[in-house]
Amino acid sequence: MDDPRYPIGRFQMPDAVAAAERERLITDVETLPAALAKVVTRLSGPQLDTPYRTEGWTLRQVVHHIADSHMNAYVRYRLALTEEEPVIKPYDEAAWARLSDAQDGPIDVSMALLSALHTRWVALMRTLKPSQWERTFRHPERGRVRLDQTLAMYAWHGRHHLAHIQGTRARSGW
Repeated sequence: MDDPRYPIGRFQMPDAVAAAERERLITDVETLPAALAKVVTRLSGPQLDTPYRTEGWTLRQVVHHIADSHMNAYVRYRLALTEEEPVIKPYDEAAWARLSDAQDGPIDVSMALLSALHTRWVALMRTLKPSQWERTFRHPERGRVRLDQTLAMYAWHGRHHLAHIQGTRARSGW
């Protein structure tokens, strides 16, 4: 691995996502909570407080970050489906990761949140018509983003952080 920040490579934004690929990506989102639970459930407090790389977030912060990030993505979906190209509010992920609930809080809370959130998000995505996948929101820094592109981004995001945790476990022999 050349860059420990990107164990599965950097995200490449697609121009569009075909229907068959969307279903595969939805399945990635759907299975993330169980895959994450499998790799974090039996970790001790000191293990959870281990950074995945030098000067990186701890595994605990990564778990809380996934829930925070995917919660924001779900809200962005709902905004894009109910408003005409809403401007979304970005947030400082690093600052959120430094808040006490992310640094010290029990991961079971974010795991439960992620499981419930993904259940709703996947249910919503499985009902979208092809034209709804083309709906957009406007990101102040990235510009116009389609919902199918957002799906690709967050499917990658889940796999990306899962790989951080798996890699840390493998390197540490846990």
